[in-house]
Amino acid sequence: MRKLFQSALFALWLCGAGLSLQRGLQSPHPPVSIARHSPALKPTFRANARSTPAVQLAYVGPGAGFAFLGSFLSLLAGFFLSVASLLAWPFRMVWRLVRRQEGFRNAQVKKVIFLGLDGLDPRLTEKFMQEGKLPNLSKLKEQGSYSRLRTTFPALSPVAWSTFATGVNPAKHNIFDFLNRNMKSYVPELAAAQVHKPSRVLKLGKYRIPLSTAQVELKRKSQPFWKLLGDKQIGSTIIRVPITFPPDKFNGRLLSAMSTPDLRGTQGSFSQFTTRIGEATFESGSRYPLKKTANGYEGSLEGPEDLLIENGAVMKIPFRLTMDKQPTLEIGDESHPLVPGVYTPWVKLKFKASLGIKVNGIARFLLTETEPHFSLYVSPIQIDPEKPALPISHPSYYAAYLAKLLGTYSTLGMAEDTWALNEGVIDEEEFLKQSYLLMAEREGMFRNALEKTRRGVVACVFDTSDRVQHMFYRFLHDESHPYARTIEDLYQRMDKLVGIALLHADADTAVFVLSDHGFCSFRRGINLNSWLRDHGYLVLNDGAKESGRYFKGVDWSRTRAYTLGLGGLYLNLKGREAQGIVKPGEEAEALRKELIEKLTGLMDGDTVGIRAVYAANELYRGPYVKEAPDLIVGYNEGYRTSWDAAVGKVSADVFEDNCKAWSGDHSVDPILVPGVLFSNRKFDLENPGIEDMAPTALHLFGVEKPAWMEGRVLFVEQA
Repeated sequence: MRKLFQSALFALWLCGAGLSLQRGLQSPHPPVSIARHSPALKPTFRANARSTPAVQLAYVGPGAGFAFLGSFLSLLAGFFLSVASLLAWPFRMVWRLVRRQEGFRNAQVKKVIFLGLDGLDPRLTEKFMQEGKLPNLSKLKEQGSYSRLRTTFPALSPVAWSTFATGVNPAKHNIFDFLNRNMKSYVPELAAAQVHKPSRVLKLGKYRIPLSTAQVELKRKSQPFWKLLGDKQIGSTIIRVPITFPPDKFNGRLLSAMSTPDLRGTQGSFSQFTTRIGEATFESGSRYPLKKTANGYEGSLEGPEDLLIENGAVMKIPFRLTMDKQPTLEIGDESHPLVPGVYTPWVKLKFKASLGIKVNGIARFLLTETEPHFSLYVSPIQIDPEKPALPISHPSYYAAYLAKLLGTYSTLGMAEDTWALNEGVIDEEEFLKQSYLLMAEREGMFRNALEKTRRGVVACVFDTSDRVQHMFYRFLHDESHPYARTIEDLYQRMDKLVGIALLHADADTAVFVLSDHGFCSFRRGINLNSWLRDHGYLVLNDGAKESGRYFKGVDWSRTRAYTLGLGGLYLNLKGREAQGIVKPGEEAEALRKELIEKLTGLMDGDTVGIRAVYAANELYRGPYVKEAPDLIVGYNEGYRTSWDAAVGKVSADVFEDNCKAWSGDHSVDPILVPGVLFSNRKFDLENPGIEDMAPTALHLFGVEKPAWMEGRVLFVEQA
């Protein structure tokens, strides 16, 4: 009975936890930021000081407080429904088998495998194939088909993978960037998910207990192809396909990916514990001092807030570092030896909230310095897949099933800690070790799905290919550098994944290997807010030249256009934005054309910084076109929106060097960065696009694509 009571309280805590992100987004300074300093500079900190945790713009997502577990009454109702469901299970299984046979009646194949290799670039792929370094991809090309794959406008992962899933353009699935702007406050909002706080809260002294459910909304609209197949009793296993948090409910299995938060409520906030003294300015993490003890050091690891208490404090777990024979981490009931440069296994963490509730998380620890200073890196504290505090899979037990079968694994949407490398907290070798540990976890899931699936769909996306290129592109053409062949090695590792897929493909299996976009260098940033200021389209208060983040200091009564995020430019439209001044219709259209004309071909000295600017109302068709940016900016290769512009800041200069380790990108003109598409079957569709994957999957199983789906079937003669 005590455990049941605590379980109910935990459900209530999760409901209240949804408030944390809501408060953050409504604040004039939400927890999203991007730095301008070079990661080569060693950050320092003031004793007992802590940098404000923030998250990397490109992957900001919903907080770990999100959950839609119900109140105590909902929990009881769920219990009785579960009993009824268990009693009816044999009858449902018989009926499901009958319908499943019916569902496959018109199928051309028994199985379809989608292997997503995020960011795999066609130019590099073709080069390495020509050099004989990618045998499995070469085999697919020779025996089946290969083509460059059109990406979306803009060429961003959440946009492209949403189109992959639904077969429609962004104006029909409602994902246009990593961030949206709030029409009232102009500050960034999360594009993929939104929390709706509980409407009723019981106040008992210092306690705040929600009596209604906090809802998490997946803001991606339309229906993914696996839902449509599931309706026909054709099952799918969907592993880490971006923009699947919270998970879809359908006839199949799914593990969420991009936008799944860490336990603190960010998209990945690392911790550094150190004896160094000074001031730290981290963009996506925090630095904490270590306290010297007789035989080592002491520290305290911070988790989420205790939301059952008014103004609840952050929950903490103390730990010790002993130095007897070798450095050893002692935390909770566990003890782990520390070896410089070697990550610990996932360490289980239990944060104690009020009323006996425990919140479970996991983290890896890495000893990065031993002398003259002692420093310990801690990965973002992630949701424990065996006891998930948030809905990260469908069915809900699938996450725990994988953990029991394969071992504890990362659950964070962007688990590769790019910002720890940007900040100089870990080095290149440590980042690569982390990335390939995560890739090995994903490979185990992929193998398991392939082995267990006789009929239906297996879709798995590996994002290691994207993350490593982001961080190591600066070394690609420097033959003398030790990391010059890192990307080549990466592509060869991806090719081995293709070999694994082919081992599970017979004559009745269709295999597709694809990427959502390609890659290019990112050497210079362009702050379009600064350009708009210089040309009178954006005005700052009191004649200032620079603003704070999130447009702090912008005079909206005189501002006609602004930018935030990675791909879009917005008009300050009257009747849409809270302080809009541009009249819809002729005035807005004239301004749109004027900006296109002036920004197309924008020069940075002797180099073109912007290739083209596209009007959204000419690119998109659909019910959500009003949510889109008014213009999509097609940056030239080597350029991208600046880190400051992405978070709504006006800086002194329009152009600036990018000095971060994050040196490769794809937020450019989509024409420059198509993806790749390989198949073991001959396809005859010319100029295929990523929107063609969903209707092709339906077609192979004999399911007619719905009228709203825009993609085409790859096999023209059979369609």
